[in-house]
Parts: sequence; structure tokens; C-alpha cells
Amino acid sequence: MIYLTAADLPTKPAGERFRELLARKQILQLPGTQNGLAARQAKNAGFEALYLSGAAMTASMGLPDLGVITVDEVSFFVRQVTRASGLPVLVDGDTGYGEALNVMHMVRTFEDAGAGAVHLEDQLLPKKCGHLNDKKLASAEDMAAKVAAAAKARRHLVIIARTDAAASEGMDGAVARAKLYMQAGADAIFPEALTTREMFEEFARRMQGTPLLANMTEFGKTPFFTASEFEQMGYKMVIWPVSALRCAAKAQQELFNAIRRDGGTQNMVEHMQTRAELYATIGYHEYEALDASIVTTVIPQGMPQKN
Repeated sequence: MIYLTAADLPTKPAGERFRELLARKQILQLPGTQNGLAARQAKNAGFEALYLSGAAMTASMGLPDLGVITVDEVSFFVRQVTRASGLPVLVDGDTGYGEALNVMHMVRTFEDAGAGAVHLEDQLLPKKCGHLNDKKLASAEDMAAKVAAAAKARRHLVIIARTDAAASEGMDGAVARAKLYMQAGADAIFPEALTTREMFEEFARRMQGTPLLANMTEFGKTPFFTASEFEQMGYKMVIWPVSALRCAAKAQQELFNAIRRDGGTQNMVEHMQTRAELYATIGYHEYEALDASIVTTVIPQGMPQKN
């Protein structure tokens, strides 16, 4: 489906559609899509919801994931991904871009941009990727206040609270924070950077009945698990936040190296998406047909009368 006209658009808010997917028995798989083209490709592969990673957004801008981008910059990516795919998108809200009032502004801005869900984390700025060391945490009470502000501001957005506490406060600290965040109004919990199957299972057991999100990022602290393995461990959602960007960035670097080495792209053509494949992905011909139907000449009937 290419979303060209109002009749093509989903009728339910993105948050409601995200909740419906979350309510199903099977785990919700959320691949990271850093732009509209990636969103179209993920949808064509059969995914029903997407993830927008702060790390992927900042990296695509040539910036580190240290909380340096703004709400408006993130909203640009949200609009791009949601318009291209029509799917509900979970957005990385970092630390909420400030305190409680800033969090409320973020929630309303992301909803207006088309987001279906957002996750907030309990780090202090400058925040880091959850799989790096020396993360500094906000107090549990300050984070709970942000979650409560997000819940108060939202119309339909699903609020997911992320805790990075396992590394510094252990499982007891992470669980205590998660329970407090749920009491504050979170819809689900995202325990970041768990390092073993046993940790994932223990957290799920101690948070029984709470929808949980797992992060399957590469080159981090979490071993490789499949979606079905996370489901067996008690998780309702899994993200692959930066995987698509990593593949695309690797391919781009190889292309640029080849052009410098070979003086052209002649040795890289077999690695490229063809023009026909690209046009099929972005719906080029559907747009062209719509344009032709809109500008079709209308022949006047009869003659106008004098006033």
C-alpha cells in the first residue's frame, strides 16, 4: 500500500494500532528504520510496526548518540518514517529532552508527527548508548515524575519506560525502578543492557504481567537471541535498533572506497538496487499514475452563456 490520498490512510491513531499489536499473543518485532526508504523496505518484508533509534538518527546525521539532537529534529524522522510506511512507530525519546514539562512537549510533538509509542530512559545527560560504561542515572523519583508527565500529556501514545539500572544497581534496583515507573503510568518496561539469558528470565519473572521490551543490538552486551527466544523468556517486544543503518553504512563505505580505487562504480553494480527495484519500493509508478489522473484534461461541455 502506497499512502497517496486521504482514503489510503489508517483511520485509527498510531497509538491505538500499536496497542492492538502489543495485545496479540506473539511477540512484536520492531526493526530499526532510520529513514523513509528503510521504512518502506521493512514494511515490504512484512513487518507491522517499526522502531526509530536515537543512535541511528544521530549517526545518519554524522553525530554521536549523546543526546545532542532536538525534539524537532527527531520529529522530522518520525514524519518521514510514518508517512512512508503508514505503520505505527516506536520512537526513542532519550531522556525526554529535559524535565517534566519538556517531556510533555515531546509527547505531544511526537503524537502530532504520527508516532505510536515512545520510550524514555532514566539516564542523566550527557546520556550514552545503553551498552556503554559509566552511565549516570537519574533518581528513580525524578524518572517516575517524567513518566507521569508523559502519561498525562498523551492522547493515545504508548509510554515505555527504559531503565539502565541493571549495570549499576543490580537486578533488585532495576526491578524496583521498573515497578515504580509502572505505578507512575508507564504501559511497558524496557530493561536495557541485560547480559545473560538468566537476567532476561529473572527480570520477566519478577515483572510478571508487565509488557517488556528487549533490545537485540549488535556489538553490545546482550548475546544474540531470536525473537522467538525472547518470547519464550517473557518479552512482548524486541527491537533491532541500528542493524539496518549498520548494513547500509558498511555498503556505502565499500562503494566510496571502490570509486576511489577504480575510478568509477563499474565493479559495484551487482551490489546495487536496480532502478526498477527502487521505483517499486518507493511506489514511483503509483505516484505517476495519480498525478496523471489529477491533471487529466477536462473538456468543457457546451458554451458559456453571457451574463
